[in-house]
Amino acid sequence: MPLAPVRNHLLLALPPATLTRLTPALHPVSVRVKTTLASPGVPLNAVYFIESGWISMVVHTVEDGQAEVGLVGREGMVGACMIGGVNTYFTETYAQADATALRMDGRAFHREAEADSGLRGLIFRYNEAMYAQSMQTAACNGRHHLKQRIARWILMAHDRSDGDVLPLTQEFLSFMLCVRRSSVSELAAELQRDGLIRYSRGRLSITNRAGLEAITCECYRAVQRRFVELLGRAPGEGSQVAHNINSAN
Repeated sequence: MPLAPVRNHLLLALPPATLTRLTPALHPVSVRVKTTLASPGVPLNAVYFIESGWISMVVHTVEDGQAEVGLVGREGMVGACMIGGVNTYFTETYAQADATALRMDGRAFHREAEADSGLRGLIFRYNEAMYAQSMQTAACNGRHHLKQRIARWILMAHDRSDGDVLPLTQEFLSFMLCVRRSSVSELAAELQRDGLIRYSRGRLSITNRAGLEAITCECYRAVQRRFVELLGRAPGEGSQVAHNINSAN
């Protein structure tokens, strides 16, 4: 049966022997856009190590609003809370673009983490990195100009994508950033005039990443640094394939 290289950064950070031991419990799955992986108050029965695409962590309000508080790509996973015996999420967590992942039974994951201090420590560090991302996002949304915030979000999505074309609608960006769609439209047009992006029919092409990095706020780089401090690499950095797993579901 065909083999597929592991791309998830957490799994690649494990010693080869540990990854080999986990391999039989890892099952490749496709995650279609808008597929929910975790919901508030709904018990989790699996964890997902993201291999491609990106997953949004969204908080809903009683006024039927929503705001993104976290973004997960191949640098991380969904369900890390299960390491501490917590089997529910606080956020709605779903795919904002077609994604792939390695699914592992939640009870098996908890048993492995309990028995392996190296795996347990890695997931604790990842949780701390995600905590930093959420805190920095809150500070950014409250303090920084919308143009900086949009640039930051585009860069984060780009870090978790395999190319320079992102499936992003202006309606989606307005939801995630908690602003009016008209504001997003105006700034998207400005970024396009500046030669930083091209936008057409729900597809955003990044034409000048360095330019986006120049106008974003310090929040983007602060989170990147925290991931490096805790996990040795930032989201978006290349990875060397360390192990193969069976690609059959």
